[in-house]
Amino acid sequence: MSQTNNRSDKCSTLPKALKINLTLTTLNLDANWIVENGVQALAEALKTNSNLTTLNLAGSWIRSNVAVSLSEALNTNSTLTTLDLQNNLIGDNGVLALSEALRD
Repeated sequence: MSQTNNRSDKCSTLPKALKINLTLTTLNLDANWIVENGVQALAEALKTNSNLTTLNLAGSWIRSNVAVSLSEALNTNSTLTTLDLQNNLIGDNGVLALSEALRD
């Protein structure tokens, strides 16, 4: 799904599918502009997903509050080993929340 300017209505099925995913291990959403509630829904799905090991959200316009939601998902998800968040607008609060989640 490279460079597709997603909106919440277009990407609402993805988090639902991730909740029941039994095979997908890598998801590349690089350079997608995913709206805030879309990424938050994705973070919620990560809390229960047990197969995804790699998630690329580089250049997806993710901001600090959404990074905090992702950090909460990382606290419960034990299978995700690679999370690419480069070229986003995460800010200090987001970086702090993510680093604390990764430390646990």
